[in-house]
Parts: sequence; C-alpha cells; structure tokens
Amino acid sequence: MLKQSLQQKLLQKLSPQQIQLMKLLQVPTLELEARIKQELEANPALEEGAEREDVVDDGDEHDQETSEALEEFDFDEYLDDETPDYQLNIRNHGADEDDKHVPLGSGSTFRELLVDQLALLPLTEAVRALAEHLVGHLDDDGYVRRDLDSIVNDLAFTQGIDVPKEALEEALSHVQTLDPAGVGARDLRECLLLQVERKLAERDAEDPRHAALQRARTLLELHYEAFTKKHYDKLQGALEVDENALKAAMDELTKLNPKPGNAGSESSKTVQHVIPDFVLSVEGDDVTVQLNGRNAPDLRISRTYRDMMDTYAQGGKQDKATREALAFVKQKVDAAKWFVDAIAQRQHTLLKTMQAIVDLQRAYFLSGDEVDLKPMILRDVAERIGMDISTVSRVANSKYIQTPYGTLLLKSFFSEGLSTDSGEEVSSREVKKILQDAIDAEDKRKPLSDEKLGILLNAKGYNIARRTVAKYREQLGIPVARLRKELR
Repeated sequence: MLKQSLQQKLLQKLSPQQIQLMKLLQVPTLELEARIKQELEANPALEEGAEREDVVDDGDEHDQETSEALEEFDFDEYLDDETPDYQLNIRNHGADEDDKHVPLGSGSTFRELLVDQLALLPLTEAVRALAEHLVGHLDDDGYVRRDLDSIVNDLAFTQGIDVPKEALEEALSHVQTLDPAGVGARDLRECLLLQVERKLAERDAEDPRHAALQRARTLLELHYEAFTKKHYDKLQGALEVDENALKAAMDELTKLNPKPGNAGSESSKTVQHVIPDFVLSVEGDDVTVQLNGRNAPDLRISRTYRDMMDTYAQGGKQDKATREALAFVKQKVDAAKWFVDAIAQRQHTLLKTMQAIVDLQRAYFLSGDEVDLKPMILRDVAERIGMDISTVSRVANSKYIQTPYGTLLLKSFFSEGLSTDSGEEVSSREVKKILQDAIDAEDKRKPLSDEKLGILLNAKGYNIARRTVAKYREQLGIPVARLRKELR
C-alpha cells in the first residue's frame, strides 16, 4: 500500500567548492604547484603575481586601455559553434597517412637484456624459445616464483605445446648462467648458491677467499636452516672450524645480492625528492614556523577580465552574443576568485595546524631529542584549533617540515601515551627511542630477548608488557634476538 508522508531531515552536503578545498588541503607542495599550473592554463582570468594597485591619472587613458584589451580578446574563439570538428582535431589528416613522430627511447628493460644474452649462447631454437619464455616469468627480483609444473601446464593448455619438465629445467639452467649472477633462481637458497658457484669458478684454489667460499657453499647446501636461524655453535661443529673461519664464510654470504633483478633498469625506482611545506627555525627559546615560499604563491584576478566584465555589464541593452560573452567572462572571474580564496584558506589552515603542533611539542622542537616528544593525537590538535579531526589528518599525513634536526613528516609528531611509575604520561616514541638505544648497545653475541628488554624498560620506570615490547620492536623493523646474533 502506497502512503505519502511529510518528513523533516537535516542533511549536510559538501558543495563542489568545499570538496575542492579539501583536496587542495591534502596535496603536498609539488602537487600544489602542478595544480596551480593546471588552473592557470585552464582559466585565463587567473594570473600569477601579487595584486596590483594601478593608479590611473586620466580616465580617458583607462578607457583606452580597456578598449584595447577588448579588441585583443577574441570572443569568437570561444563562442563560434559553427567551427567544424575536424578543424579542432589534433590529428587533422587521413588515417592512412604515416605518423612521422619519433618517440624517445627509454633504454633496454631487465628482461630484454637477458634475452639479448640468450642470443649469444649456442642454443637450439627450441631451447632458446623455452629460455625466453622463462625470462618472461621472472619477477622484478629476478626469481622464477612459479612452479615449473605449472608453466608446463600453461604451455600445454594455452599454446598447445607439449613440453617435458626436463626440457624446461634445461632451459632454466641456461637462464641461470646469465648476468647478473643469481637470476633465474627459484628461492633465496638457490639464488645465493648460484652466486657462490660463480665466485668459485672465477677463483683458483690458491685464492685466500677460496676456502671461505667453499664453506659458504657447504652452509647453503647442507646447513641452510641452521644458517638462517644463526645457530653459530651448531654450524661451527658441523663444519669443524673455529669462529674466525665461520665468520669469513658468513662475510662472503653477506656480500651476495638476494635480489639480482634489482640491477635491471625496469626495477629501478624513481627517487622522490621531498619538498618541505613548512620551515621551522629555532633561536634561543624562540620557535618560528612559516610556510615554504613555494607553498604560498601569489595569484590575482586578471585586470583585463575584470574591466571586460564591467564594460559588458554597463553596456545597456545586450544581444545574445554579448550576453554569452558576459556569462563567459563572469564564469572565469568567479572561478579565479574562488581559486585565489581557496589557496589563501589552505595557507591559513596549514599554518594554524602547524602552529598548534609546535605549541604542543615545543620542548621537542627546542631540543631535537625524541625523548622530549609528548603524547599527541589528532584530537588534541583539532580541539586546539577548532577544526575537524579529518582536516588535521589531511594536513598531517602528507606534509613535511624542515627543522634544524632534519626534514620530518608531520605524522611523526603524533603518538599514543604511556604511564610511568610516577604517573607521568610519556610518548610511545620516547619508549621506542629507549628501546632502540638498548638494542644498539646490546652484546650482539648475546642479544636481549623481548622479556629482558621489558625488564630493562620497567627498571627505567616504563610500565610495558613483553608483548608491547615485541610490537614496538616490529614497528622499528628490528628482528627477534636470535636473528640479531652476530659473530664478533
């Protein structure tokens, strides 16, 4: 049964301008520069530079400038709807015509380099084809992660080629002879073994490193599990060597590359340069923060467009073309005004948020010691500046500040709090710093377990459980005590 009813609802909807403002607030400096450049290209009513205060001595001179500007600006370029589409097409020629454009080369990829090496080996066409197929299965680290049986099945089902597994293994053995050494391995153990075998082949028995390399090969072939778990006593007994000889073998293994594919250009990663959004300076007890100049560009509304709008608005009775021209100019001027206001609002919000962080973490910014970091969460800053937590989050997640102690991510100043024996609230960052210092100072022959680290922290007055120690250790990227053990 259908029924009509009258209901009142209170809804909050964000306007397109508010959404754009939030996006502007979130982007870092580099992206902001690109966004401003994009807006300058799209909106001719927006210009770079500070707002000018032109003094006009003669009204006739002002009118003449406006008239000349109107003559230079051709509205037909925007309002002529009778222009054929083909005249606006970038590729304005026949489909059969050759494109003479020559793209820029980017060099050979990692896999292409391997295929080029295969071409130099004395292989049959069938073996070379299988080897090239395996090269296509390599991941970015240079490993063949897929099981050979699965590759055999793929060739049978997708290409109708029946290949014995032995033929695929033969092709893989040729791939494993290519440079860099270790490429084509199926796991880390095989990757290291390939590199050790290559080093042994390049040295004779008289080489001082030959014996260490032989022991390294034995470690990988027969005692790999004990090697990965750093059971040094067991390894010394198995190899019947002293500690110095075992250390020499371990040193050879640490020189190997566990990811040989990273040597290829395809796996290389572009280095992203960090441009700070804020610059902080400390002089005595004064802490000053300001926006990076690149983060606060000068933008203004085009004088020409404002004069155009005034001229058209005062023109009395208007025909259709004039009304369309006036609507176009007004739209561009309004968009430019909004963008200038949005950038100003962004700068205000960034500075207000950063100043609140500096006020809350003043002790840290004066000393630069992480121990002085206080517990601080997003809500603390949001309440201080009277803004929403999501606004503070947008500022903190992607912004950097240049300080006398390095360029830091704003997010790094936020941490949870812990209670000490005296009831004082301390930052988890402070506890992590003490934990890091304790591990750095430990005896690497007998590393401290999580339980012993917890006892050490409790002795310093920090109430922390062993499982919390383990969580902080993992967040610091530090392995367990057994894997931190070293031969001295």
